[in-house]
Amino acid sequence: MNPELARAESLIATIPDFPEAGIQFRDITPLFADGPALRTAVDAVIEPFAGTFDVVAGVEARGFLLAGAIANATGVGLVPIRKAGKLPRPAVSVTYDLEYGTDRLEASKDLPAGTRVLLVDDILATGGTLRAGQQLLEELGYTLAGTAV
Repeated sequence: MNPELARAESLIATIPDFPEAGIQFRDITPLFADGPALRTAVDAVIEPFAGTFDVVAGVEARGFLLAGAIANATGVGLVPIRKAGKLPRPAVSVTYDLEYGTDRLEASKDLPAGTRVLLVDDILATGGTLRAGQQLLEELGYTLAGTAV
């Protein structure tokens, strides 16, 4: 691993037993607060997908932050994947399991079918959120270019 990426990774704090006992929460807020580290992380996420996507979809809420930075760095648009009840005109919704319960994601249909989408979230836990995001994008008729965390 390159030294800049190792430094960026070292800024991620582990908070034990949050939000429930047994969960190891990875807090990326310190990484976001450090400009050079954030740029390094964004570049590392973009690298394997460069040129393969037309838009970035970010999963609420911290996924929005990373997706926004990726969209800005690559000059593409951003599609928000929101929690239930946050969009004025959701087109599709999916219920999924978390490590400590269930939740629901929604998305709107704002792009043409076949649009290549890079799905981004802040961290991978059980994979339920990302699977739900992938399902939403497929139901909207978009092409999943990749998934990044």
